[in-house]
Amino acid sequence: MAADVGPEQSGDGTVQPSGAEPGSAHAEEAAVLAALGFSKPLVARLTRLASLNGTTLEAELLHCGEVEEAAYYGAVARAFRLPLIEVIDPATVQDLEGIDAQLLQPKQIRINHRHKPPQVAIVPEAGRLAEFSALLIRLPELGRGLAITTPSAMRRAVWAAGAARRVRHAVTDLFDREPHYSARVVATGRQGLAAGCLVTAIVGLCLSSPGLLLPLAHATLSFLYLAGLMLRIAAVLQQRQRRNLPLLMPEGPLPCYTVMVALYREAGMAQQLVTSLRRLDWPSSLLDVKLVCEADDRETIEALKGLGLPAHFEIVEVPPCHPRTKPKALTYALAGARGSYLAVYDAEDRPHPQQLLEACSRFRSRPPEVACLQAPLIIANLAENGVSTMFAVEYAALFRGLLPMLSRYRMPMPLGGTSNHFRTDVLRKVGGWDPFNVTEDADLGLRLYRMGYRSETLRCQTLEDAPTSLPVWTGQRTRWFKGWLQTWLVMTRDPLGTTRQMGLAATLVFHLLIGGMLISALLHPLILAFLGYGIFVLISNTVVEIPAATLFLMLVDTANVFGSYATFLALGVGSMIETERRKVGWRWVAVPLHWLMNSYAAWRAVNELRTNPFFWKKTPHRPIRQADKTGSRPLGPDR
Repeated sequence: MAADVGPEQSGDGTVQPSGAEPGSAHAEEAAVLAALGFSKPLVARLTRLASLNGTTLEAELLHCGEVEEAAYYGAVARAFRLPLIEVIDPATVQDLEGIDAQLLQPKQIRINHRHKPPQVAIVPEAGRLAEFSALLIRLPELGRGLAITTPSAMRRAVWAAGAARRVRHAVTDLFDREPHYSARVVATGRQGLAAGCLVTAIVGLCLSSPGLLLPLAHATLSFLYLAGLMLRIAAVLQQRQRRNLPLLMPEGPLPCYTVMVALYREAGMAQQLVTSLRRLDWPSSLLDVKLVCEADDRETIEALKGLGLPAHFEIVEVPPCHPRTKPKALTYALAGARGSYLAVYDAEDRPHPQQLLEACSRFRSRPPEVACLQAPLIIANLAENGVSTMFAVEYAALFRGLLPMLSRYRMPMPLGGTSNHFRTDVLRKVGGWDPFNVTEDADLGLRLYRMGYRSETLRCQTLEDAPTSLPVWTGQRTRWFKGWLQTWLVMTRDPLGTTRQMGLAATLVFHLLIGGMLISALLHPLILAFLGYGIFVLISNTVVEIPAATLFLMLVDTANVFGSYATFLALGVGSMIETERRKVGWRWVAVPLHWLMNSYAAWRAVNELRTNPFFWKKTPHRPIRQADKTGSRPLGPDR
């Protein structure tokens, strides 16, 4: 870019088009850029990109990587003899109503200086510079209080000026608007009364009929466990009905797409994350990447800044405020999301490059009620040890087995914590994420369904790594179970109301899915004990001496235990590709241990829900040791 070169002006000072093709949609912009000293080949290339992407030449220029934002706006400021403000002090910006609109499209803000008259800082548009020039000629006094600034400087000032209000809104808005959807209250008085009545009834039965309690409890728990198993059996039976559909790409101009990643203590993942996000197949001029960090996590923030982030990346600093959770951070950043669609990733994710393209195409081809698309998560380090292998099998069962079945039958879908794609307007309408729910993904998927929306699944996968140590796995799994308990409590505050919202079939699926998952984990040791007792009775007596009811319960317990293991493997390994199956190898024998570990984590979650309900256990991540070649094409069918 030629320094100190301004627009070509006539005798009256107005900008004159230079070398523009008459009638061209970008003619005025092309003339302005030429007048600012940009070469004809560059302007021609920017014109082609702008026509292809449905953007402006200015947007393409600022995202091409060849021109710094400050240099461009500095040239504009010199052309109009106006001051350039590269850094705006947030203390000089008043947090007025509607100021967050400047996060979406920076145009102008008022700067209130302490010792000099206020200024209006503007971000001029190249396509309107001729009009702006003519206005200054007619009203020269207008320029006395004007200054030029950059979009980034304006957004940083607005983020900082409204931080206190915005974080307060992120924490309280859902509870204030829709308290029955918020996990801020762990359990209502009605739920507490119901639990108290149940405990009283059990104690009373123990005292009045101790011989009846154990058989009754055995039968009740066994059939509850079996009910939860039924949904996974149905998913296994559906596996043969899957079919491959073509991977469709969107036609016509693309919209702006926001990508959000919540980061905390992830300095070591910064390079890998940015590299993965830069591989996304989407025009950078239409990409809005928000790296959402806690403001006191300076190590991560400095690591990101040290990478020299491209123009479409933005670091959003969330003020320290409890609860310190991922959903609170995402809801805070939602105010600045500029995209028509929004995707959420985690720090360790390596999304398929065409995932945004597939999501856009699917959104355009689906009715407005389809508000979310879930991409499959695939574990790349499944062969590292037994912990990661079982994790990979579990993820395959969920993301390539169970969720596609729920999507096909338009049933409620608890989302995964990453690779969710939303219609941004719907996400705002339903209140964003619940800052008090530590599995915000499951909660949001069910809340969307209750409010008349639904979710579907994608083909293009996201690679991530599973925990490989038991302490890390246990901490993460404890948080998950605690969040599922929170979600179940929120959904059952008004059972009849929830049924009216979702319908009877969907409500039943919810209870089988979330309730069944919780029951299966919490009761698994007890079901094993019942099975062991049944085997002891069978060894100690002849079959004819054992009551029919006892024999029947033994069959149910056997089906529960071995059915759990069999469906886990059939749904998980059956959803994998051949390469993954070979890597699983003999480690499938660890399934019983995996179930017992789940039970341990579930009981820890019950206790933690009582003692520390909103604590977010951070899962540490580490960069991959070498570039993972898996995932160059979509895995699994489009279900």
